Amino acid sequence: MAGSDPEKLIIKADKLTKLSLTRWSADWKSATLLYEQAANGFRLAKNNEKAKAAFEKASKGQEMLSSPWDAAKHMESAAALAKEIGNWSEVSDFYRRASELYNECGRPQPASDALAKGARALEETAPDEAIRLYTDACDILEEDGKEQMAFDLYRAATGVYVKLENRYADAAAFLLRLGLAADKCNATHSQCKAYLSAIIIYLYANDFKQAEKCYNDCCQIVAFLSSDQNRCASKLLSAYTDGDVEEIKHVAQSSTINNLDHMIIKLARKLPTGDVCGLKRAQEEEALDEDDLT
Repeated sequence: MAGSDPEKLIIKADKLTKLSLTRWSADWKSATLLYEQAANGFRLAKNNEKAKAAFEKASKGQEMLSSPWDAAKHMESAAALAKEIGNWSEVSDFYRRASELYNECGRPQPASDALAKGARALEETAPDEAIRLYTDACDILEEDGKEQMAFDLYRAATGVYVKLENRYADAAAFLLRLGLAADKCNATHSQCKAYLSAIIIYLYANDFKQAEKCYNDCCQIVAFLSSDQNRCASKLLSAYTDGDVEEIKHVAQSSTINNLDHMIIKLARKLPTGDVCGLKRAQEEEALDEDDLT
C-alpha cells in the first residue's frame, strides 16, 4: 500500500511541518504520527539508518507537541539504532538528549538510566565517553538523593577505569565515591566493601603508600573500623610491610575478598604485583634514616 510506504510517509510528514503560502502553521500532530509510522516501517524493513532519522524527527515532533516523555522515548530508539549502525558519537548524543528530555519531565531515574545505556554501549569503543556518561548518570541520582540506585553505576565506571589499566587512581577514587554514597544511605556493608576494594586497587597498581593512606583515611569511619573488610585490609598491608609474599597470596584468597566484585577479586588474585621484598628494604632504610636524624 502506498499509504504505508515509509519513504512516502516521511515526504508527507515533512510537507506538514514546512510553512508555505498555503500553509501558515505546521501540523506537528499529524506529522509526528506519520514520522512514527515511518520509523516503525523502516525498522521492520531493517533499514536502520532511515529508521534512526525518522525516530529523530518523531522525537522533534513530540517536543513540538510539548510531550518530552514521548520525545525521550523516540530519542532512545534513535540511539539504539545508532548503536546497531556503529555510529558511536550519535549514540552518546542521542542518549544525552533523551536524558535531558526525561529531566524536563522531572523524571531523574529514567534520565540517569538513559545515560547508563549510552555508557554501556560505549564501554569498548569509547571508554572515556562511557566514563563521562556513567559519572553524569551518578550525578543525577545523587542530586535526587537516590545514591543507592547508583551503586551499580559506580561499579561499572570503576570497571571501565580498571580495563584502561593506566587509570587505577581514578578507579579507586570512584570506589571511594561509592563508599561516601553508601554512607549517606546507611549501606554499611557496601561502604566497607568499597573501601577494601579501593585499597586492593592501589596495591595492584603497586602504590603501597597510597594504599596505606587510603586505609588510614577509611579508618576514620567508625563503620569500617569494626568491619571484616578492615581486618582483611590490615592483614594485607601488614603482609606487604613484612615482605611476606605467601601471606599476601593467602589473604587474597580469603572469604572477605571472595565477596567483593568479580573485577576486584581478579586483581587481588594477582597480588603482589611489585617487589615486596624491595618495599620492606626501602621501609627499613627509611626508618634508619629517621633514627640518624634524632
